[in-house]
Amino acid sequence: MKSLAWLLEKRNDGKVLCKACSQRCVLSTGEYGKCGIRKNEEGKLYLTVYGLAAAYNIDPIEKKPLFHFLPGSEILSIGTVGCNFSCKFCQNYEISQYPKEHNFQVFGTTLMPETIVNIAKTKGIPSIAFTYNEPVVVFEYAYDTFKLAKESGIRTVFVSSGYETKEAIDMIVPYLDANNIDLKAFTDRFYRDICGARLKSVLDAIEYHYKKGIWIEITTLIIPRENDTKEELRDIAKFIASIDKNIPWHISRFYPMYKMLDKPPTPISKLKEAYEIGKEEGLKYVYIGNIIDEDRESTYCPSCGLKVIERRGYVGEIVKSHLLDEKCPNCYTSIVGVWA
Repeated sequence: MKSLAWLLEKRNDGKVLCKACSQRCVLSTGEYGKCGIRKNEEGKLYLTVYGLAAAYNIDPIEKKPLFHFLPGSEILSIGTVGCNFSCKFCQNYEISQYPKEHNFQVFGTTLMPETIVNIAKTKGIPSIAFTYNEPVVVFEYAYDTFKLAKESGIRTVFVSSGYETKEAIDMIVPYLDANNIDLKAFTDRFYRDICGARLKSVLDAIEYHYKKGIWIEITTLIIPRENDTKEELRDIAKFIASIDKNIPWHISRFYPMYKMLDKPPTPISKLKEAYEIGKEEGLKYVYIGNIIDEDRESTYCPSCGLKVIERRGYVGEIVKSHLLDEKCPNCYTSIVGVWA
């Protein structure tokens, strides 16, 4: 359904500046934003997919991936069509790119905020995520859902590309607990040519989430010959460490998808190399994803090296925590995260 959008600035000429994401589209009457779902209609900004879920599932929270946020729990995941990025490797392109590839048509199942929260309450699911596509492009839908969720003691999560504006973060910060943010590369060339975005806005958003006290974890999908040099991987690790060495870094394996069918899957050796680079740069919690690797998907105490959270099998299949009052049971070092 269509709903009035917020976070905008009206111009005297009838144009509207959308301030939800860092694309900051200036839209003439009848024009859609780069997301394909925010539209200027006679000087008013509308969201065309409010309450319209194109995908919804109950997932292990590790699938987001979040490893230091309620590990071993379930999360109710919601996504719509539309996205402000145009990543050539998108694994959810059937929904994220749908409006832009189908003359701005939308689809989905009616799932209003009240219904989403009631499902989580009824099934005893402790958290709700807006994921699958970019959450900030459905800001009003997510905001209303999260506000209701917090009133019911339910935690809230974004899984995003890190293109939220400061205005959007400031507005949703009372109702957003965590965000897994993609740091897709460390060159503006990659963001500009492959994603239709810019690197600096992502870096700024990561820093601002951290400053505002939102729990963040970072994910990088390593694509052969695009963002996989030792130098670039080290730059990513250094950037994360410069903010906080306790921020978890998820290194994810690429598989051919969408417009990148010519690329091979990421070599396992490259994932392990990135893992070691993260450790060398002082990151305390580095993980490998999109493959089964018990040793590199488990959590270790940064002081004594004890395996404090075991993860085995497929994502979220077997998760066993050995934490004692959020600390290592061997040396009592605090393990950072949101555990309860």
